[in-house]
This record gives sequence, structure tokens and C-alpha cells, in this order.
Amino acid sequence: MSYLKDVGETSALYLPPGEVEHVTMRSGTVARFVATGSVTQGRFGLFEWNMLPGMGGSSPHFHKTFSESFYILSGTVRLYDGARWVDATPGDFLHVPEGGVHNFANESDEAAAMLILFAPGAPREAYFRELAEIGQTGRTLTEDEWTELYARHDQYRAT
Repeated sequence: MSYLKDVGETSALYLPPGEVEHVTMRSGTVARFVATGSVTQGRFGLFEWNMLPGMGGSSPHFHKTFSESFYILSGTVRLYDGARWVDATPGDFLHVPEGGVHNFANESDEAAAMLILFAPGAPREAYFRELAEIGQTGRTLTEDEWTELYARHDQYRAT
């Protein structure tokens, strides 16, 4: 039990769409930071991921300190569970615990959207901001610089 008082309190936080930060990746994907860990007291992070047709994702990877879950809202998203690829459609869900290899991509010729849930609420917005900045500026990184960037954000390439 994490709430010990005998009466409830007014503590909810409402965020209208216009107050939700978003970044646009080089691919045109728009990531909306619906509820960051700083908003949820570190309990979870909820992001909306809107992909253009034919836009891939990252390469297969894993995280050491948080789980990641995907819930498909629209279109078809290819999800990799570490063993196989699945063409996921609206209503499909994939949960990846810490250490689980995963990946996603929109390889279809229509837009796709999904929710990504990180638990606990890792500061993934910093990672996505950095990726967006790299894409916007055209900055290039060496393999070692990519490895360091990924590690700084608890992302490790699967081999």
C-alpha cells in the first residue's frame, strides 16, 4: 500500500493535448510524451508514437532497468518479441520485461500509431529528444558514439 491516509485528496493532473510535449524524428515519426516519469512520480512513462508509412524503428535492443509495452492504436506495426516478427493491428499488445529483446517498425504503406508504456518511468523523453536533435541537425555519430548514447539511455543492441 502506497497511500496511507484514510481520506482521499485532490491530486490528479490533467494535461490537455496542447500541453503535451512532442518531437519529430528524421523519419517524420512524431513522439508525444503523454505522461513522463516526472509527471507520474516515476511510476511509468506513456508515449504516443505516430509513424508515417514505411518508417522503420530501431534495431533489435533491450533495456536493463525498465520494461516496455506496446499497444497498437491504428495501422499495422511489426513487433519483434526477440524470436519472431508479428504484424500487430489495433488492439494488439506486447509486453517486454527488462532484458527482453524487442523492436518495432511500420513497414506498411499506411500510417500507424501506438502507445508505448515504460515502467518504471524511465526518462525516455531525453533519449527521444536527442534522437530528434541528431536528425534535425544532420549530425553524424561514429559507432562508438552511438553505443555511448544508447548506454546513457539504457538501450543496448541485441547481438
